[in-house]
Amino acid sequence: MRDPYTYVVIVSALALLAYYFTLLKAGLARVRFKVPAPSHEGPEEYVRHVRAHHNTLEHLVLFLPGLWLFAYVVSPIWAAAIGIIWPPMRVLYALGYYRAAEKRLIPLYISMPPIYIFVLGALIGGLVRLGKGG
Repeated sequence: MRDPYTYVVIVSALALLAYYFTLLKAGLARVRFKVPAPSHEGPEEYVRHVRAHHNTLEHLVLFLPGLWLFAYVVSPIWAAAIGIIWPPMRVLYALGYYRAAEKRLIPLYISMPPIYIFVLGALIGGLVRLGKGG
């Protein structure tokens, strides 16, 4: 049988690739719209690229640790199964945001529950383990 944490590793790598996608697109937008570093002021389309990148980073900071904590105290299989939603939704979020701010909302709303599940699940799982002396 495979080590179940391998699935968590794969989801983590996909999440990092989704983040890198937004990083690359923001960098390309900087060149396309001729926005010199370190400025983030430019046309609205450029700003949407930067916001998609920054917002994905803000969520990644919660997603990855939450994923691993949940995998450790609850289940790596459940963590991977729930977490696999996040990377493609964040890519769809960014693609929608690039077109118009309101087009980001559905993927945003779909990508958020895994984070809540992971953080609260890890907390509850940790407290249960603590109560069992483990």
